[in-house]
Amino acid sequence: MRKSIVAVAAALTVVATGLVVAGVVGTARPASAALSDVPADCSVSTAAYRSDGQRLTYVYSDRLTSTKAYANDKLGWVPSAHQQIGASGDDTAFNSSEFAAHPTDGYIYLLSRRGELIDGSWKITKNTSTRVRAGFGGTRILAHGWPYLYRVVGTSLYRYTQSSSSDGAPTLTSPVKLAGTGWDKVNTLTYERTGGTGTGTVDVLIGTKANGELKEWRINRATPTTINSSVLRSSGWASFTSLSTGYCDAHPNGRPLLGITAAGTASVRFDAKKTDWVGTDIKGGSLGSLGWTAHAYGQ
Repeated sequence: MRKSIVAVAAALTVVATGLVVAGVVGTARPASAALSDVPADCSVSTAAYRSDGQRLTYVYSDRLTSTKAYANDKLGWVPSAHQQIGASGDDTAFNSSEFAAHPTDGYIYLLSRRGELIDGSWKITKNTSTRVRAGFGGTRILAHGWPYLYRVVGTSLYRYTQSSSSDGAPTLTSPVKLAGTGWDKVNTLTYERTGGTGTGTVDVLIGTKANGELKEWRINRATPTTINSSVLRSSGWASFTSLSTGYCDAHPNGRPLLGITAAGTASVRFDAKKTDWVGTDIKGGSLGSLGWTAHAYGQ
C-alpha cells in the first residue's frame, strides 16, 4: 500500500512549489537545518485539515518544504483521526481513499477524492464522505496496514480487519483489543511496514510518547495480543503531535521521519536502516517554524 501512495505523491510534485489554488498558497522553502543529514532523494508528507475543513498537504521533498492545497477540497469538519488507505495517479489525475473519524458523531467515514489537472491547475472533482461503522467515538489515532486498521482510544489499542462489500465499499469487523494499556501516553502512531513470514508475520508501527520516546511496536498478525517493542530514542520526541514516514529513492533501506508540533514547527530525520530496531543512526534536525498549524495526521 505504501508504494502506491508514494507513487502518487511523486506524480504530484509538479505542484509542490509555487502553488496558488483558490487563494491558498504553498511556497517551497529551503530546509537548511537538515540538509547535511537527510538525503535529497527522500520525501515525506502528511495530510492536514484547517479549522474551516480545507484539506492541506505538508511536504518535505528534495530538501524543500511546501504546502499543497486544491480547490474544492473541503470536508466540512476536522477529523479527530485520519488515515490514507489507498492512492493512485499520474501527472494529470489521481484518486485517493481515506478513513476519517468524526469528532462528534461516533462514526468512521470513507473519504473518496479525485483530483484532475484542468487548464494547468489542480482541482478536486470528486469529494465524498460515506459512513462505514459506528463505535468510533473518542478516536485519537488511526493507523492502516492492509487489511488491518489500528485505532487508539483512551488507554487502549484496537485492531479491525478491513474487507469489501459486494458493491466495493469497505467494511470493518468488530474490534479486537490488543495487549497492554497506557496507549493514552502515545502521542503519535503510524504503520511503517509488515515483516516476517507465516505465524511470525508482524506489523511494525512507529510512534512517539509523552515521555519523549521514539518507539517501534511489532504486532504479530496471527496473535495480535502479542506485541514486542523497541525504544529507538529515549528523549526529544514528546512535542510532536504528528509523525509521518516516507521514502528515499536512492536509499531504500532508510526512511525519513517528519515530525510536526501543534505550534507549527517541524523536524525531519533520516534513519539509515529502518529494520535494525536501533535509533542511534537517526540524524537530522529542526526545520524551524513553518506555520504548519493545521491539524496534521501521521501517515
